[in-house]
Amino acid sequence: MVSVQTVPEQRVTRPAVSLRGAAVRFGERTLWEGLDLDIAPGEFLAVLGPNGSGKTTLVRVLLGLLPLSAGEVRIAGSTPRRGNPTIGYVPQQKALDADLPLRGRDLVGLGLDGHRLGVGLRGRRARRARVEAALAAVGGSGYADRPVGRLSGGEQQRLRVAQALVGDPDVLLCDEPLLSLDLAHQRIVTDLIDARRRTEGTAVLFVTHEINPVLPLVDRVLYLVDGRFRIGPPGEVMTSSVLSELYRTDVDVLRVRDRLVVVGADGRGEHCHDVDGH
Repeated sequence: MVSVQTVPEQRVTRPAVSLRGAAVRFGERTLWEGLDLDIAPGEFLAVLGPNGSGKTTLVRVLLGLLPLSAGEVRIAGSTPRRGNPTIGYVPQQKALDADLPLRGRDLVGLGLDGHRLGVGLRGRRARRARVEAALAAVGGSGYADRPVGRLSGGEQQRLRVAQALVGDPDVLLCDEPLLSLDLAHQRIVTDLIDARRRTEGTAVLFVTHEINPVLPLVDRVLYLVDGRFRIGPPGEVMTSSVLSELYRTDVDVLRVRDRLVVVGADGRGEHCHDVDGH
């Protein structure tokens, strides 16, 4: 008698974000093409590159605001669309009008309006509970009733993180969320985002000009330069040889204490986003 061994079925985890042969073109200009990328649940992916390389364009594609010129894209198995409740979005920090008649809790609540947990679906009580929980998670309960325009930049950005998380998203898209924030508030915002992905398995795509504030958190890097790109762990992508190849000029990557510094061909010591002078 032949003994047949049964192999346990392995659990297959669907990518939170998947792109195959993805390309974006504007007229004769190609921002990037042939992009194959899977982001796993709970993964932290940093998207780096100079101005105009297509970082924000990638976010717009995933938000359903811009179609691909070629290829396929899926968010949690579905085609991107505007107002997708499986996506949370943290934009750049921008100053708000001091007289804007909007409280902190109102700003957070906008993350639920029009989604599956809106007022018309589960009622005001459930909506209020979700907003309060999101405010508490980012330490924003103390200023929830103050006008958002009169809050500090760091306080406003905490509320934007709460707004992105209040709908319990599977994917968190962050487009330069640390701009205009001091080091202390950069740490607060990145820790909030990192805590979410570790506790809830939310995939994070984090567009940034500066990798150092998130370097300890990053699983992989997508580096875009003039239509070329490289994907891999920071230790494999953030090297002199790889960046020299991408920029097509001599680039040195140095580690100064716990920070990465990139030195361009002109000998200037700069952060990774400034190799081309932008």
